[in-house]
Amino acid sequence: AGFLLLFSFTAPVLAADPLQPMVRIKDLATIEGVRSNQLVGMGLVVGLQGTGDRGGTAMQMMSNMTKQFGILMDPRQIRSRNIAVVSVTATLPPFALPGQNADVLVSTLGDAKSLQGGVLLQTALKGANGQTYAVAQGPLTLGGFDGGSAGGSSVRRNITTVARIPDGGIVEQGVPMNFSQGGQMNLLLRRPDFTTAQRIASALNAKFGNVASPVDGGRVEVTLPESLRNSPSSFIASMEGLTIRPDTVARVVINE
Repeated sequence: AGFLLLFSFTAPVLAADPLQPMVRIKDLATIEGVRSNQLVGMGLVVGLQGTGDRGGTAMQMMSNMTKQFGILMDPRQIRSRNIAVVSVTATLPPFALPGQNADVLVSTLGDAKSLQGGVLLQTALKGANGQTYAVAQGPLTLGGFDGGSAGGSSVRRNITTVARIPDGGIVEQGVPMNFSQGGQMNLLLRRPDFTTAQRIASALNAKFGNVASPVDGGRVEVTLPESLRNSPSSFIASMEGLTIRPDTVARVVINE
């Protein structure tokens, strides 16, 4: 007797590549013109316990500050180790409006040993164009500490010459964001890649019509649809939620 064996072949089902998952356009690209701005200022920290600057810059700044309140003081007559000259930096987020707050970073400029217990006096924070966009003031928060004992020994943990003021900056004026001039905008890829740029343009064209084209590996030019020309924010919100599979360079991972 013979046997007849029947074999059935089916095409394998390709599973999603875990190394190249679907990613939102929002996570792959930013909109040209929507950006943060760095702010910097030079201020004075007071209230230190003898750990401030010994140089003449702090005394000169103290003298200049007292003049604003009608008190004339010779910098050479000021003898204090309770003040320190500091740099004050902050990042102005996009679309920030007057009255909103921002975190502030304070660091010593002179030979101050510690900012522990210090308070920053009101300091103007300026942009690269020299205009004031925010002011900062308040008590400092350190990531370390200094301690001592009656025997003269001391202990220090982490950095005590750099501090933060959470929400210590107040925005005085915002920076206009021109991201949809003439009904057009550009998407800037965080990691430039020609294939990823083409896939982003294809996803946008499939959703909104013929509105996008890749200019190069790092930029995709988008034209707002006529129905959404007057509400670019709504179009951007819908566009950012689209997902694509970005192209990544192959890599070899060696298990140690």
